[in-house]
Amino acid sequence: MSNKIRKAAFEDLKQHRKRLSGTTMRELFAHDPERFTTYSARFGDILLDYSKNRIDSQSMAALFDLARAVDVEGRRDDMWSGKPINVTERRSVLHMALRHFGEAPVLIDGADVMPAVRDVLVRIKGFSNDVRDGAIRGATGEQFTDVVNIGIGGSDLGPAMVTLALAPYTRPNLRAHYVSNVDGAHIHDTLKGLDPAKTLFIVASKTFTTDETMTNAHTARAWLAKSLGEEAVNDHFAAVSTNIEGCQSFGIREDRIFGFWDWVGGRYSVWSAIGLPVAIAVGYENFEAFLRGAGEMDQHFLTAPLEQNLPVIMGLMGVWYRNAWGFATHAVLPYDQRLSRFPAYLQQQDMESNGKSVTLNGKDVGWETGPVIWGEPGTNGQHAFYQLIHQGTSVVPCDFLLAANPHEDLSPHHAKLVANCLAQSEALMLGKTEDEVLTELKGAGLSKDEIKALLSHKVFPGNRPSNTILYSRLDPETLGKLVALYEHKVFVQGAIWNVNSYDQWGVELGKQLAKALLSEVESAETAQAHDSSTQGLLAHFHSLKG
Repeated sequence: MSNKIRKAAFEDLKQHRKRLSGTTMRELFAHDPERFTTYSARFGDILLDYSKNRIDSQSMAALFDLARAVDVEGRRDDMWSGKPINVTERRSVLHMALRHFGEAPVLIDGADVMPAVRDVLVRIKGFSNDVRDGAIRGATGEQFTDVVNIGIGGSDLGPAMVTLALAPYTRPNLRAHYVSNVDGAHIHDTLKGLDPAKTLFIVASKTFTTDETMTNAHTARAWLAKSLGEEAVNDHFAAVSTNIEGCQSFGIREDRIFGFWDWVGGRYSVWSAIGLPVAIAVGYENFEAFLRGAGEMDQHFLTAPLEQNLPVIMGLMGVWYRNAWGFATHAVLPYDQRLSRFPAYLQQQDMESNGKSVTLNGKDVGWETGPVIWGEPGTNGQHAFYQLIHQGTSVVPCDFLLAANPHEDLSPHHAKLVANCLAQSEALMLGKTEDEVLTELKGAGLSKDEIKALLSHKVFPGNRPSNTILYSRLDPETLGKLVALYEHKVFVQGAIWNVNSYDQWGVELGKQLAKALLSEVESAETAQAHDSSTQGLLAHFHSLKG
């Protein structure tokens, strides 16, 4: 599809928005008693309710037509067949192969990648089991009680999110920690409560040159060597990297180096050896269940008709609001405390993937692309930013995520959590009219003057869209399905926007400038021309440093 035709398709969506803009969701529900049935979809025990959106049959038909016109299905099949859809780096995009348990080969340039994938999984299983049962110990013979993963970006956000989400499957005598920020406070505060003799480090860096990661790794190495000696390093470090020589020079022996491939993007890498700390924390069987859940969602995405395809529906809802309605942000609101890092994980997955202003053919895009993704768990968010979502001037489409069954038997906690979640989506849709507020205030016995002063403040516009994703329990398999669901949603939107969802050149410029500035930060001598702001900040920084 040419850019001109895409623009026309987006203009057509705007006509549907114009047609619907005078109709409230209250009215849509009143006119269609079967609206929930019509606008909900299921995969296994996962229910996606998208009925509380500003849609009707005509707008949904237009969205599915758009998906077919841009050939979402063909691009999906190209990805799975190993074609280099990451065109700027000439790479295949095959994170789905990392959780593929079928018999069929997965090919890149005619070669099956699955034997290598399964070999790494066997090694992850062996190493994680040996750490967990004490067959692998520290230099002094102590069993490991703490595992510190040192990475950044996808090598941190993914495993950190998953470990927290699967906390019921961890054990108290084997704790996982994650260090990413080059701010020394992060590693300092992590290490200060640990015993070097019982601490295992995993350095996660494909090239073993990532500046933030290697700075933290060398600090951890010095901390360990100071306590246990240089000879202890190779008993306390493992690596996830393709740079064997670099790892060995650091002091990591080859049988503790776990590789992955250039067809695995960082933000899609938790399924690879990057998930090693997860396997150690929750056990390999649970890690494999996490992979299998994602693999099941992959098969759903690859085979389900578009109209019943959960990732496609969610992707189209995002395009509808971004391109037809102009809504710039999207909130992810898990009513599950253990998913507290899920919105942060999705920020990278979505914003680094589709935060692009150039199309696949190198032209400026003529439409809006990736939204700002944000969120926090309920019910905390209700006492923070929900005020803006309900009554602010910006409309924020939301995803609510909710488990029917908690891991804890603590009545009445979960019932109250569920009630709050369902109430929020209902309140966003319904709002509260002026007549309803007036009746409420009169019923409270307020005077006419008091009612006049309060009336407009207590009106809720409503008509604010949301999806609700409801599932049985947040177990490893379900978590895998949820993460893969959002991965494929991002793919669908990238295909419609005609951008490369698998490169991230926008990350590079700041890194380059930081390297150039480092010597000037350290020496107080300006070696190159900078803008007046940067020069002034450097000067004041050094004056504060004394």
